[in-house]
Amino acid sequence: MNAPAPDAPHLPVSERIRYRLVSAGCRHHANDNIAGYIEPGELDALQAEVQAKMQEVLKSLVIDTDSDHNTQDTAKRVAKMFVREVFAGRYVQPPTVTEFPNVSRLNELMIVGPITVRSACSHHLCPVIDKVWIGIMPNEHSNLIGLSKYVRLTDWIMNRPQIQEEAVIMLANELETRVKPDGLAVVMEADHFCMHWRGVKDTGAAMTNSVMRGAFLTDPNLRREFLSLMPRKNA
Repeated sequence: MNAPAPDAPHLPVSERIRYRLVSAGCRHHANDNIAGYIEPGELDALQAEVQAKMQEVLKSLVIDTDSDHNTQDTAKRVAKMFVREVFAGRYVQPPTVTEFPNVSRLNELMIVGPITVRSACSHHLCPVIDKVWIGIMPNEHSNLIGLSKYVRLTDWIMNRPQIQEEAVIMLANELETRVKPDGLAVVMEADHFCMHWRGVKDTGAAMTNSVMRGAFLTDPNLRREFLSLMPRKNA
């Protein structure tokens, strides 16, 4: 008897998606987008699969979800939260972003922020609340995008299990590819609940890191101007 094809419809949807990823040699780490390997209707099935397995987690935690009215729908809520909300950046295509040519040849510093976004620590799946500032130094060949699109792209990148050091680089890469500026700066300040909720339980610590490219890396005056304007933007 022949073994079932790895992409057979009766297999769990997660296995079918994983088979496509592995066959294509596509990395599928926690912070990778895998939307291109998910077929129509499979996201609903994936959410249902996560719900069933989350129910088993609750059972293993010795929580009586049958008689405890507070947790009867917890598995359903958590599955929806993971697949449709806090990890949605893994499972959906990037937002549509209309790009406009720089017909006015704008070449002055533009700053967007603070953008508040939410992600999760890939080590403990605890919430991370991020504030992001973006600096753009356009040139005549740059593609200009609307203010809301910076927010949508940032949200798409961050709505995945992340570590901050990688997230800021991923966001910079995405913006640099789309806008093609002379200079790009991204600063991210994050409040990690894995520090508050567990471990050292330090409620005051935050982590800040940055990526500076092009003119922001080579021109200290431009970098200084961007950094000096950030507190004003955060007021």
